[in-house]
Amino acid sequence: MSCSIASASLAFTRALSTAVLIVFISGAADARQPTTPSEEHVFKSFDGTRIHYVTAGRGPLVVLVHGFTGDGLSWTRGPLWPALLAAGFQVAALDLRGNGTSDKPHEEAAYANDAEAKDIAHLVDTIGAARFSVVGYSRGAIIAARVLVLDRRVDRAVLGGMGLDFTNPEWPRRKAFYEALSGKDVPDLKAMVQSVQDRGLDQTALALSQKQQPSTSLAELKAVAVPVLVIAGDRDADNGSAEDLARAIPGAIKATVPGDHGGASRTQAFADRVTQFLRGQ
Repeated sequence: MSCSIASASLAFTRALSTAVLIVFISGAADARQPTTPSEEHVFKSFDGTRIHYVTAGRGPLVVLVHGFTGDGLSWTRGPLWPALLAAGFQVAALDLRGNGTSDKPHEEAAYANDAEAKDIAHLVDTIGAARFSVVGYSRGAIIAARVLVLDRRVDRAVLGGMGLDFTNPEWPRRKAFYEALSGKDVPDLKAMVQSVQDRGLDQTALALSQKQQPSTSLAELKAVAVPVLVIAGDRDADNGSAEDLARAIPGAIKATVPGDHGGASRTQAFADRVTQFLRGQ
């Protein structure tokens, strides 16, 4: 038993260390310029929170959901954005509440009860689309999963960089991030907190978003009836097994592209596979 606990602790520590690296990779990408012209807008969500989003193109709507400490513009600096536009989609990416230039409430209730999924529903309402697809990566996949099970307008969904770990409401990784961002000494996450502070991000808002981060049960995933692509880098084991997640969703397709957790979504292979899936191929 002691060996098993030690092994689990080591795996968790390695996962946290990798997460710290991802924060630095994300920060480095912020300096890059968007690759495709787009329009920026703001709408008021269900509770009055102002949500910033960027959009471009015409055609079937695809909503992109960023990961932890990211923002919507981060998608415009990678290959997926222009690939979707070239394929004839309208693309939209929002700054989740607490991130980017969206409002950053400091009340815990503002992040509870699927607030981020509701923001995406209001984004689709604002754009005026009858149907849409959703693509989420890393923490964005956690939110995209909620959209997938809550919004009947979803045609297709892509869950990237994610395994089954988020289905656990008591996920230790989520709790550790909340504690570290709330000021508790979590040695493995000191670099992450320092990065948040160095980049001038709203640490309180990020902590609350971790505390109220939703989980999606296995029962909810098993009830999904639309096409789903689960995609991950071949060196990504940060959030559990993507293969296990794909098995939990009826008919889901599992795809692997080159890269670790921080880099896989920035590859052309990722962009090509996601675009192909959203086109029904």
